[in-house]
Amino acid sequence: MVQAIIDPTSGAAPGATAVIAAAPLTSLEGLRVGLLENTKRNAADVLHVIGDALQRTDGVASLVPYTKHNFALPLPDDLLEELEASCDAVVIGIGDCGSCSASAVADGIMLESRGIPTAVICTTAFDVTAGAMAKLKGRADFPYLRTEHPIANLDAEQVVERGELLAEVVRARLLGTDEAVGA
Repeated sequence: MVQAIIDPTSGAAPGATAVIAAAPLTSLEGLRVGLLENTKRNAADVLHVIGDALQRTDGVASLVPYTKHNFALPLPDDLLEELEASCDAVVIGIGDCGSCSASAVADGIMLESRGIPTAVICTTAFDVTAGAMAKLKGRADFPYLRTEHPIANLDAEQVVERGELLAEVVRARLLGTDEAVGA
């Protein structure tokens, strides 16, 4: 028996008003970058590699790891408030399934509407789902990042390789130097 249907749009209606995007950053030096993982296999590891690369190459002051325990639902209010208080930018990932990709894009749009630049990472297999959520949320142009599917099956060496590649596109996204790109 079905008890409930989960709606990751949290009540958004078709034709929702456009959401203002956060302004791109001019530098990552000295910033606090949140790494919001969604419990998907290898997500935390890839984000850790990305964060390390940004610290090494861009002078990011601190990495602030967070876990979103229900990848299909919108960010809970308490976690949203923590991210706002502790992060200058947030990297969200990894959208490696349909519901988590849609939810990651919705979360990125929500954070950006509060002035926090985001880089949302989704795998190419769920581009349609991620794009549909962006459109539903009034940001059809939202430049989420695409990477080859899957992430979950990567071994340790491949996680490092993918994370290093993604660090480049995350940097470009946060600095506003490139549109939605892939690694």
